[in-house]
Amino acid sequence: MISVLKLGRIREYFPILNWGLNYKREDLTGDLTAGIIVASLLIPQGMAYAMLAGLPPQVGLYASIFPQIVYACLGTASMLSVAPVAVDSLMVATVVSAIATENTP
Repeated sequence: MISVLKLGRIREYFPILNWGLNYKREDLTGDLTAGIIVASLLIPQGMAYAMLAGLPPQVGLYASIFPQIVYACLGTASMLSVAPVAVDSLMVATVVSAIATENTP
């Protein structure tokens, strides 16, 4: 059986275990609405930034979705925006164009 100390240590690294167990069902509607609104803006934005960086648009989908999921499990700030931004895309484009060979996707 997991000791209390080990469980406390696990909760330090996975804050979702703290707030997820105390989540109120009445907050679900508002959170789902906010999630749909954010996704409707973030997905096309991520795809556009991927193309700006010279990468296929599907990379933007990954960059839009996976950081949200990872931060939900591991993050500690409840009011933090995690998303791809234009400056990051331009920096990636600079690096990728320097190392990419011709005819590579």
